[in-house]
Amino acid sequence: MIKNDIRNIAIIAHVDHGKTTLVDQMLKQGGVLHSNQQIADRVMDSGDIERERGITILAKNTAVHYKGVKINIVDTPGHADFSGEVERVLKMVDGVLLLIDSFEGPMPQTRFVLSKALDRGLPALLVMNKVDRADARNDEVVDELLDLLSDLNADPETLSRPILYVSARLGTATTDMDKPQKNLEALFDAILKYVPAPKGDMDGPVQLLISTIDYNDYVGRIGIGRVARGTLRAGMDVVKCNHLTKEVSPPQRLVNLNTFDGLKHLPVEEVRMGDIVAISGLADLSIGDTVCDPAHVQPLPFVAIGEPTVTMTFSVNDSPFAGQEGTYVTSRHLRARLYREVETDVSLRVEDGETPDQFYVKGRGELHLSVLIETMRRQGYEFQVSRPEVIYKQVDGKLCEPVDRVQCDVPQAYAGAVIEKLGRRRGVLVSMHGQDRVRLEFLAPSRGLFGYRSEFLTDTRGEGVMSFGFESYEPVKGDIPHRTAGALVCHEAGEATQYALHGAQERGTLFITPQTPVYGGMIFGQSNRAGDLVINICRQKHVTNIRNTASAEDSLRLMSVYSLSLEECLEFIEDDELLEVTPKSLRMRKKELNHQQRLREASRKKGD
Repeated sequence: MIKNDIRNIAIIAHVDHGKTTLVDQMLKQGGVLHSNQQIADRVMDSGDIERERGITILAKNTAVHYKGVKINIVDTPGHADFSGEVERVLKMVDGVLLLIDSFEGPMPQTRFVLSKALDRGLPALLVMNKVDRADARNDEVVDELLDLLSDLNADPETLSRPILYVSARLGTATTDMDKPQKNLEALFDAILKYVPAPKGDMDGPVQLLISTIDYNDYVGRIGIGRVARGTLRAGMDVVKCNHLTKEVSPPQRLVNLNTFDGLKHLPVEEVRMGDIVAISGLADLSIGDTVCDPAHVQPLPFVAIGEPTVTMTFSVNDSPFAGQEGTYVTSRHLRARLYREVETDVSLRVEDGETPDQFYVKGRGELHLSVLIETMRRQGYEFQVSRPEVIYKQVDGKLCEPVDRVQCDVPQAYAGAVIEKLGRRRGVLVSMHGQDRVRLEFLAPSRGLFGYRSEFLTDTRGEGVMSFGFESYEPVKGDIPHRTAGALVCHEAGEATQYALHGAQERGTLFITPQTPVYGGMIFGQSNRAGDLVINICRQKHVTNIRNTASAEDSLRLMSVYSLSLEECLEFIEDDELLEVTPKSLRMRKKELNHQQRLREASRKKGD
């Protein structure tokens, strides 16, 4: 049976290609948002971190109505580190809307998300965004897109569908650039025409596959998914089962049913096959579970999620400042929070470490784990983390490492520096084209990209654009230099003084300001040379009976202090260092705080 009054689509694209902006316009023109209604831009990016960074982290559901049809829309992340969000929501939809920037063209994440959609047999509606840009390359990007579809062995129907030219900023869409339109009607009409309506058994025993987990303080865990079969009613008894674990729960009563309409959750009494719904009242609901009739227990298979490629060690903070700034500081709090995250993030893995105070956390990339760290510190957690490391695995008897496809758009003058730096990091140049602005494509080990983004921006004077995504596992490429310079390390505990920092700034780059509390073994800067340098930055200037002049005070001014962000701290630290994370501070430190003990350990390793 076909349910013609519904369409379920996901909007997929590379980061910054305009997905969330397009959803804003679809909500406005779909009657959800009034023309005079005051709302923030990117209304779907509701999280604080999403708004601050300008990226989508979590997939979100909304819906609009057009010509009597309800269009359920899933806004997905564009960054490769959150691709697990994209993979799991594809089980909820019948088609995808692939968005491409008219200047940048297909990017690494474009290839990834499109391949996942085609593998599931989902029809792809091709949309070129930002066609109103002065530097738009519409014809060239169309050719690049067709080449990508050919590489991915897309079916003839995908190639024959018209390409939509859209300006999400202006809210316009057309299938012919010579015939511009003033609204998104062409896009809505294409969705109704090319995205199939849900098809299934409307009267059979109910089946609902959970693809997303949300949480509410009042009702607890909320499962979001699509009804695959039958009718689901509020108050009915259901069981939850899982295709992998084969576990079946006792019958439980379904408390609430909600559907999505614009930005609201609407309570309903029943939903039928094809509807996307949020349910609550079931204990221990997880992503991949199937909610079904107790008399017909038939779990649905869930999409296989890609494995993590990066791991870090989270541990209880044991620095001299431990417990001073955080609310949740014990291993019990840390363990509970990490394992709770696994329930809502299918790309994350958590394992107990060698000691009760350690936990191994595995994710899709540095950004994936850094967003988790930032979220936890804002919630009041205090802990410390190690340097990110890639996850190796054996393939056909060989030790292999994750390799990323890296795409760099840089001015011609800086292309040489980028090729040289990525070559040192074991990157292999795959393609190079363009004149004034060059597009370079590399295959590089994931570990070679740790810490490279800031270096890339410096080499290209901030004009370069770099993006990358996981490509495959390949045999280990060899040694890759990480940090050539040493660290400036505090000698003793106290408060950093302007006098001491002024003397230390000649030795390297400072990361802290005067009056910052420090402890022995804490890193306060980067040395100009290889090897660590231990300095006492708490010493005071000797007091004399000679009055200081204004010029003497000016001579003690610090040239500059570079405050590192969370990602920069993770890129900076070495294997023998840790990052101390608290709600108020980020402090880099040596694992062994005692300087003499570090010297003895280094001497012992040399002897071995």
